[in-house]
Amino acid sequence: MLAPPSALWAQQAEIWSAKDAHDSLINDLIRLVDIRSGEEWADTGVAQGAWPISLHEDRFPERLFAARELADGRPVALICATGGRSGYVSRSLREAGYSGFIDVSEGMLGSPRGPGWIASKFPTVSSDVALRNLPAELT
Repeated sequence: MLAPPSALWAQQAEIWSAKDAHDSLINDLIRLVDIRSGEEWADTGVAQGAWPISLHEDRFPERLFAARELADGRPVALICATGGRSGYVSRSLREAGYSGFIDVSEGMLGSPRGPGWIASKFPTVSSDVALRNLPAELT
């Protein structure tokens, strides 16, 4: 078995595979934010341990930066369906001078970069469970 990503690697990499995100999440090296819509969460579930904060809601920027504060120095990995939205948000944040955000480029459903969270058989929870487990500071 391969060793999990290191804390240093987790702080420096900007684009990750679903496997890297999963391994880092279970080793408490990152926080994961699912930026898809509520309908998408309901259709596929949410990665176990991810915070569902929809890009499609008015308070998204405020909630995303609150997630970064709650991450307590850990990088915040962003995941969407296929890496398009997470890539866009990650690039926009970098261009604006913000660090500590990572793009999970495969997304939940997979992309040309890889099979994605679901096809990799990484654990998911229902959207109801994910929303119930969302820290109060992020609601």
